[in-house]
Amino acid sequence: MKIVVKCVAVLAVLVSSYVLATDDIASRISPVGEVCMAGDPCAKAAVAAAPVAAGPRSGKEIYDGKCSLCHASGAAGAPKYADNAAWSPRIAKGKEQLYVNAINGIGGMPAKGLCSDCSDEEIQVAVDYMVSAAQ
Repeated sequence: MKIVVKCVAVLAVLVSSYVLATDDIASRISPVGEVCMAGDPCAKAAVAAAPVAAGPRSGKEIYDGKCSLCHASGAAGAPKYADNAAWSPRIAKGKEQLYVNAINGIGGMPAKGLCSDCSDEEIQVAVDYMVSAAQ
């Protein structure tokens, strides 16, 4: 009789270990997330719209948000903000050339300094802001 009780106890321990191990494995291999397609119940959650600017941004706003990433430190050869020595030769070429270079890119600077949401006019305003600080 003792042997039967011991066998039942060992069997119970083995079964409970298997169940716990199976649950543990299932939790470790479960998906991290899920894909939600239009029309699925999960897609009914409201999506917050990106804020829309009330009008064109100021040169300072654009500089602080985008241009300062390179022009504050001089990364990739960018003339530092308010550095007269670095800006003077560029200013001597004229504002139109500065605008063209800022919009189309030059040297290590990509077109619009990678400000994909900036209009050409906003880039010109940002250039004016940086030039005025260097004069």
